[in-house]
Formats: sequence, C-alpha cells, structure tokens
Amino acid sequence: MSSEPSKEKTADTFLDTTLRPSLWDDYIGQSAIKENLKILLRAAEERSQPPEHILFYGPPGLGKTTLAYLIAKEMRANIKVTSGSAVEKIGDLASILTNLSSGDILFIDEIHRLGKAIEEVLYPAMEQGSLDIILGKGPSARTIQLELPPFTLIAATTRIALLSSPLRSRFSGGVFRLEFYTKDEIKKIIRRSAKILSVTMDDGACDEIAERSRFTPRTANYLLKRCRDFAQIAKGPLVREKALEAFALLQVDSLGLSPADRKILEIIVKNFHGGPVGVNTIATALHEEEATVEEVYEPYLIQLGLLERTPRGRVATRAAYAHIQEPVPKTVSSPQTKLL
Repeated sequence: MSSEPSKEKTADTFLDTTLRPSLWDDYIGQSAIKENLKILLRAAEERSQPPEHILFYGPPGLGKTTLAYLIAKEMRANIKVTSGSAVEKIGDLASILTNLSSGDILFIDEIHRLGKAIEEVLYPAMEQGSLDIILGKGPSARTIQLELPPFTLIAATTRIALLSSPLRSRFSGGVFRLEFYTKDEIKKIIRRSAKILSVTMDDGACDEIAERSRFTPRTANYLLKRCRDFAQIAKGPLVREKALEAFALLQVDSLGLSPADRKILEIIVKNFHGGPVGVNTIATALHEEEATVEEVYEPYLIQLGLLERTPRGRVATRAAYAHIQEPVPKTVSSPQTKLL
C-alpha cells in the first residue's frame, strides 16, 4: 500500500504549522482578546502562578489553537495537546493529568466531545488541583485522591452550546469568542503567509483571495496555497489573472461559495420557489446530513445575507436570487444581514 497520501498530508500539516504565528505581533486580528490575554498572563507571571483556565469558542479556522500555543510561548511553558474525542476513558484523562509538570499547559481541542463522566473527573482537577480515582467496585471500592501540579487548561470548541454549564463556569480565566476577520485583516494574513511561502504576489491576487476567504484565516491560507501551486506550474508570479484561473478550476466563486453552497441556494430557489424549506428537505436533496447543512454550509450563507432562517424553514433572499442569476419575485425580501 502506497504511503504517498500520508506523506502529502504530513507535509501539508507541517506547512500549516509553519504559517501559524509564533509571536503576538504576528497574530493579526482578535484585538480585544489579545489585550485581555496579555493582562491575564502578565498578572499571573507577577504572582508567579500559572494563568487561570481559559476557553476559546467560535467557528473553525479562526485561530483558537494558535492562541493556545502563543500563551504557552509567552509563559515559557510546555504545552500538551489532545482533543475531546481522543479522551475516551477516565483513565486516558488521568494519564494525561498525572504526567503534567508544574506550570504546564493542557490544551483540549473540541472539548465539547468529552463524555459526561470524564467531565466529572475534570472538575476537581481544575478547581482543587486534585484527581479522584476510584479503585475496585461495589462495597469494597475506595477513592484515592492524587495531588496534581499547578497547571492551566486551555480549551477550544466550535459548539459551546454542547458544553455543560458546570464545565463552562469553571473557566475562571475567561470565556472568549473569536470573531470573523475583516477583509483588511485577511489581506494582512495573506501577505504574511505569501512572504513565508516565498510567493511573489500582486495586490490583485491578494484581493481575489481575500474576497473568497470566508473571513477565515485557515481558508485564506488554503486558497493561497492552491493559487501558489497554479502559478508555480505556470512558471510565473501569482497575479490576479492566475488567481482567477485557479478559482475557476477550484469552482470557488466571487463570494467564496463552493459548489455545495450554490447547490443549496439553487435547491431553495428553483425547486421550492425561494422557500420556506425545512433543513431536512435541503439535506435530503443535497445528499448530506442535517447537521452538516446547519453547521458547515448555512452559517456563511446567512452571514452573507443569502439565506434566512425562519420558524417555517429556510428562505432565499433577493441577494441569493441575484447571485445565482435568477429573476427575483416581488414577494422576496431584501437581505437583513450585512456583509463584513
């Protein structure tokens, strides 16, 4: 069996790590969060204590993991990384916690995937710095309490509503919501990444990538890498014309919509006269799961003002009709969501 796909995935992951900012000054955007964190970290350092536990939430690709690494670097601390889905048993969590050293940072990505029983073990570890382990079963069972070294838990989630209230309340350092980026911020990120990748790029190409970035750094970097590949094969710099050719090949339109995004709009407009349409119906027509439609496709369409959620279902706006070049019925309302 060939190992080439594995090598390619490893190389791409390494490249993403290379593009990740390693200094506060290189981290573009999220200004309010950065200022809050700088104060929190400085105060903790003056007290000679680890920072309090922190929770980041928001859509994927906005920089939650990057912030965790920046905090670790700022505090000159080791960081241990895991994910909610990887911690399947209480023993897994116990193994991770007992292997921490004083001042270490534990980063749990997608913490909403932790099981409820594992959450119960995490509470005393966060609050009291202790780990309660039950030995045996039945009447002969006994509890051993292990003291843990002082540590900081940094957690990230894309679905904060799935976190239990007791767990959410234990993040005494703060709960921070990452916002979508502005176009100017995205352009700065693209230029920085292009410099790291040694890509010669004009302003026109940068503008085109930013327009299609979905206001997300991860998407912007992905599109930059694909445009870079196209320019490399063409043996020339990355200019607007080459970027447009690359996007035509990728089937990414001027708003950053993928074929699946456009298909959703076409289903609502052409098949159901603009809606309202239930998400179950859309998912069936798209051959996708309801959760995928609600969590992956809908947020960006709503953010652009192309789609509205109503009590009766999803409705296409006038902007949606215009984007897929369909005549607009007089009964269709104007979009209420403004572009960033």
